[in-house]
Amino acid sequence: MLLAARSVPLFVQVCALGAAAMYAPAIFGAATRDLDAGRPFFYGATLFLILLVLVGLATSRRTRRIDGRAYLATLLAIYTLLPVMLALPLREAVPASSFLNAYVEMVSALTTTGASVFDPDRLPMTVHLWRGIVGWFGGLLIWITAFAVLAPLTLGGFEVTSETEVGSGNARVSGAYADPHDRVMRFAGRLTPIYVTLTAALWLFLVIAGQQPASALLHAMATLSTSGISTGQTVGEAGGGFGAELAVFAFFFFAVTRRLFEGGLHPDWHLIRRDRELRIALIFISAVPVFLFFRHWVGAFEVDGTLNSEALPALWGGIFMVLSFLTTTGLESASWDEAQNWSGLQTPGLLLAGIALFGGGVATTAGGVKLLRVYALYKHGVREMERLIHPSSIGRAGYAGRRLRREGAAIAWIFFMLFALSIAGVMALLSLTGIAFEESAILAIASLATTGPVAVIASEAPIVYSALPDMAKVILCGAMVLGRMETLAILALLNPDFWRN
Repeated sequence: MLLAARSVPLFVQVCALGAAAMYAPAIFGAATRDLDAGRPFFYGATLFLILLVLVGLATSRRTRRIDGRAYLATLLAIYTLLPVMLALPLREAVPASSFLNAYVEMVSALTTTGASVFDPDRLPMTVHLWRGIVGWFGGLLIWITAFAVLAPLTLGGFEVTSETEVGSGNARVSGAYADPHDRVMRFAGRLTPIYVTLTAALWLFLVIAGQQPASALLHAMATLSTSGISTGQTVGEAGGGFGAELAVFAFFFFAVTRRLFEGGLHPDWHLIRRDRELRIALIFISAVPVFLFFRHWVGAFEVDGTLNSEALPALWGGIFMVLSFLTTTGLESASWDEAQNWSGLQTPGLLLAGIALFGGGVATTAGGVKLLRVYALYKHGVREMERLIHPSSIGRAGYAGRRLRREGAAIAWIFFMLFALSIAGVMALLSLTGIAFEESAILAIASLATTGPVAVIASEAPIVYSALPDMAKVILCGAMVLGRMETLAILALLNPDFWRN
């Protein structure tokens, strides 16, 4: 069985898994008597599995060795072509919808962006479940490919601390130069049980807190995958209140640092305490909510001069929202609007958009720039200020620390510039479709940071994805794929040395 799986191309295997996943909403639709929504997924799963078995037999290989950079092309094909298959049953399950809207929805879910072109109230629970499953599957794909493909190529944030050339593909994995396909299979077997266990644990916590099983499963999958896909209700509104939000908040940290799960069910707490990304995240969730709280406190004090019962919920709403958008999830707290009701001041959504740009940890499901790159630039800036006072001083922290401040900071700065240019490019393309400057900026940030809810939170009037021109939707699909794969990975894919062979 393992030999047969090894001989089938990765793209075909991922497509087969996507087709098999269609049986889940089909079964759910049959169980809830929502046959009109569940039937297209059953037919689609059966048809596509038959076709993919035939394609797998025709494209199987035995001993051919493939360069690791070829899997970047496979990832690009997965994010652009797989949604075509995933969108076909969705198109049939949602009446009066276009195939383009279904395709955009699946690209958004697979890249864990969570930007929906459908009105949540319009969709049945079967379709919501399918959206959540695709987002959850996309998060698992990110976990596996980050360790099996991007890490050996020193991409995806690993280039900040690596000593090898970016995109060279010469990184040593587990003491040996392993075949890329073997790495994918090994990490899939290692990470999938952890991913499933964490999702099941959060689902159980949410059910105990008071949410309905289907809604709890959606929020659990949205949290672990950082897709933010839900039925349109906040975590607290769906049931469970503060207890449900607290459980989701705790599981957000799996998108902050990979140290919490890369060691399996027995993580190394010594490494976790020293983790650089976790320290930066704690600074964000400590400083920014306090700033927001005092801003609203000043506004409320000018009104009645006292603190009332809305003060603590407003503080909790700020803490939850900051970590939610820092991990590029975008789930909203039920207490977020209470800060505005308390003080009468509008909540600064653009601040959350900026936080989403920083993103979460390396090799996690979070998007954005990544906290490790932020940390490298921070250490470089601190060292430069020290040299202003003591020009002849020698930096501490050994060779690894010096490399992080020098080469690591340099490559992090290059990525920042590429990310900024990507935002400018997407904004320019969206402006050509007739979208205003402010909306173009927000949509570019939301797509490249893979945080779709930014479009709803950051602007005064929520941006409706379904109202965008068709060409703008196509541009956003490309931006979502670019934001998920990252610009450095695309540049490595365009390396002439790879295509020469």
